Amino acid sequence: MKHRIVVLGAGYAGAYVAGNLARRLSPADTEITVVNAEPDFVQRMRLHQLAAGQQINTPKLADVFAGTGIRLHLARVTAVDPERRVVAVADADGGGELGYDTLVYALGSHGAVDRVHGAAEHAFDVASRPSALRLRERLDSLGRRGDGGSVVIIGDGLTGIETATEIAESRPGLSVTLIARGELGARLSAGARGHLRRACDRLGVTVLEHTCVEAVEAARVLCADGSALASDATVWTAGFAVDPIAAAGGLEVTEDGRIVVDSTMRSVSHPNVYAIGDSAYAIGDNGRLLPMSCSSAACTSQQAIESIVGHLTGRKIANAKLVYTYNHISLGRRDAIWQMVDNEGQAKPKHMGGRNIARIKSGLVELSRWATAHPTLYMPKRKHRLAAAPDATAENAVASAGKAVG
Repeated sequence: MKHRIVVLGAGYAGAYVAGNLARRLSPADTEITVVNAEPDFVQRMRLHQLAAGQQINTPKLADVFAGTGIRLHLARVTAVDPERRVVAVADADGGGELGYDTLVYALGSHGAVDRVHGAAEHAFDVASRPSALRLRERLDSLGRRGDGGSVVIIGDGLTGIETATEIAESRPGLSVTLIARGELGARLSAGARGHLRRACDRLGVTVLEHTCVEAVEAARVLCADGSALASDATVWTAGFAVDPIAAAGGLEVTEDGRIVVDSTMRSVSHPNVYAIGDSAYAIGDNGRLLPMSCSSAACTSQQAIESIVGHLTGRKIANAKLVYTYNHISLGRRDAIWQMVDNEGQAKPKHMGGRNIARIKSGLVELSRWATAHPTLYMPKRKHRLAAAPDATAENAVASAGKAVG
């Protein structure tokens, strides 16, 4: 019996891990299944562009995994039972259970719209493709009205900044307001903050600093100081959350539901479960929590690959660098900021910005899409065999590899 590896989620992290495991592990010993709710690969880093009205390439996952030996199961994950080693799913046939020996949990995050009264009912977000498309339809309807419209973005983190500037540039007929709880771009250096302010001024984005939102209604946003902002489309970007699936299944999680992992991305409570990306509560090399970000998804994914291959084949586990070194923020299609951060996660004094930085950002995002769409481009002539018999359980495989784990 083959060792069953099930990957939950086919975003940047899940698709990357699945493809690289298929590239490095022998198909004679392993069976890799990817579970994803949508048939397309979603470029989350470009969802603000999709919402603004731009055309975004969405490769079919069936094409992405064609010829790799990876099985694609289009379904929504409803539960995880790590004691029985099964995953419950809902699909077109009604659903059922998938058994696994090794589980990779990469379900990502969604907009935390339940943090403010009314946001879940009335606000849009750009954390998923369906939500971004609903926002796009709303913006289209405002454009057809002919008298403009008002858009309010709540939250001035990287997603909020990118969404506000993208909409303002793509739809100049709309009035765009960005609400910041503190100073705009507080995590950036002084020079980068100045660059950001100039970009907002150039694009006509109104910025409200030191403003807290208390409630979202159908046509307005209510602030803590008693003021109200008219809003034809309210966009929530002030924080993200994970689904409660891992917590409900009995995995050790943090208060916000992220799976607690060790330095190899293994669950500290269930060692045959690995968590990556936004789903993982992972500590970086600097001793600090890795933030929810594309950079964290990349390094946690690489470490999970090395760990799974090492545990199953008896090879020494390589240590990926778990670091967060920069913020790259697009300000529409023709401007961007590159802000380096130090080992403590604080902005370094210098930054880069402008059209060339925007081109670099676009190139990096496209490279991520291309790499994900070609997961096994380089196929080794000889893949690693498992250290134990193909029908061994995860514990037996780990035990046989134990002396090689560093």
